[in-house]
Amino acid sequence: MSRDAKQTGSATLRVCLIALPDAVISTLAGIYDVMNGLSMIGIASPGTEPPFKVEIVGERAGPLRLASGVPIEVQRSIDEIAACDILIVPSVLLKPGGWEPGRYPRMIDWVKRVHDGGARLCSACLGIFLLAETGLFDGRDATVHFGYASQFAACYPAIPIHPERVLVISGTREDLVSSGASNTWHDMVLYLIAYHVGATVAQEVARMFALQWHQDGLTPYIIFEGRKDHGDAEIQNAQEWLSTHFSVASPVEEMIRRSKLAERTFKRRFADATGIAPLSYVQRLRIEDAKRRLERTDSPVDEISWRVGYEDAAFFRRLFKRTTGMTPGAYRRRFQIPEFARR
Repeated sequence: MSRDAKQTGSATLRVCLIALPDAVISTLAGIYDVMNGLSMIGIASPGTEPPFKVEIVGERAGPLRLASGVPIEVQRSIDEIAACDILIVPSVLLKPGGWEPGRYPRMIDWVKRVHDGGARLCSACLGIFLLAETGLFDGRDATVHFGYASQFAACYPAIPIHPERVLVISGTREDLVSSGASNTWHDMVLYLIAYHVGATVAQEVARMFALQWHQDGLTPYIIFEGRKDHGDAEIQNAQEWLSTHFSVASPVEEMIRRSKLAERTFKRRFADATGIAPLSYVQRLRIEDAKRRLERTDSPVDEISWRVGYEDAAFFRRLFKRTTGMTPGAYRRRFQIPEFARR
């Protein structure tokens, strides 16, 4: 159906919400309630067909125990469904060994068939691991939870990923949709409502359920952890020293002096080992410490700047904004632990 047809309420879009044993109940249930909520709580216009009909779909109908042990009821089997308009894979919980490719061959074949029939494929958080097996995302931009980006890249190197992005829409028909970390399923669902029903309705749903658009992206949420599995003992020693001395004056020069390597050699080996230049590495450590201080204290920004190693507070503010996408003040307003929760 066309976008205009959806907005007039002349037809109902069929949404298949995939239930796997690995699925996370909070994401699955949240998507189900919000997309069905337009008719359940009266947001849809009276007398019109609901814009979405969401069904929980799996390899077999009946009870299914999800990753957390919570049982749900799979309403329809994939064998009963030849077509749908939107297919959504909620977040999954990865086991310690990571994703197991080839675990759901029947599901993968079915996903490819309904996509051939015109379905939009959507993933929330780690649900992209399942959709990646179809091959339909190869060469197409996508996003994934930033904490699992390296695992995803190792499994599916043909898919360009952008873990700092909240929502990525790709494909020749805008038919491949992925959302990033955890609660960015809010953004995905609101996007689908806005696209198919209208922005005004999407905003009303956001207010009703207190959902948030993550307009600042996911960069502020990402914690910098320098790579240490590179095998260069000299550089690893420098990293360990730097982890507790990043705020000293001239830390790069001090690392070089302590290593007894030539400056050019040290900088080359550091960049090769960690993937980032020594100065940039120092800056990332300082910004991470500043983030924690903004979250947990009421210290003035100028004092935090000095404590992490910058006497020029204006430079610190510019660097913080460039690194996180937010000013220190905006970051504090978003992430500071409330007074009642501090100990």
